[in-house]
Amino acid sequence: MAAAEKPVLSRYRDRMDKAVAALKEEFGSLRTGRASASLLDQVMVEAYGSTTPLNAVASVSVPEPRQINVSVWDRGVVVSVEKAIRASGLGLNPVVEGQNLRIPIPPLTEERRKDLSKIAGKYAEQQKIAVRNVRRDANDDLKKAEKDGAIAEDERKKMETEVQKMTDEAIKRVDEALKIKEQEIMQV
Repeated sequence: MAAAEKPVLSRYRDRMDKAVAALKEEFGSLRTGRASASLLDQVMVEAYGSTTPLNAVASVSVPEPRQINVSVWDRGVVVSVEKAIRASGLGLNPVVEGQNLRIPIPPLTEERRKDLSKIAGKYAEQQKIAVRNVRRDANDDLKKAEKDGAIAEDERKKMETEVQKMTDEAIKRVDEALKIKEQEIMQV
């Protein structure tokens, strides 16, 4: 039988950091009034007999604040890229010019801004749940380590306090990211 291992708290901190990073990535796909290349990161294109990310078949650039340009590398995929962008649910209508697509970013209505803020709030809540799940896993591992004799009760309590501090810090970063994104969305 293997000896009981002492839990390593940095592993849980890394998982919490990944949850915060995932939130920021999800926020990149939320449309604000300003054009952003990351807006199209979630768009998947039917090309060459499979579904591939848009950035695998084209380059995306932002020449001005209210426009995105997509330069498709293969002329045969232009129609698929156009369909994928229209079907993405982002409310964008690309204009095809040869192998390039010009995508004007229309200004957001007040109602759409509120909807996007709600979506951002849902993303943030999902990541808070992920952080709390990491905390639960850490506490379960600490209790198991104590039961197995790898750590003493007072050490377990001290480590649980440390895990709670990491959790509070991660949730605070999620809240800050949400606040910044909501300000960005509501900015006219």
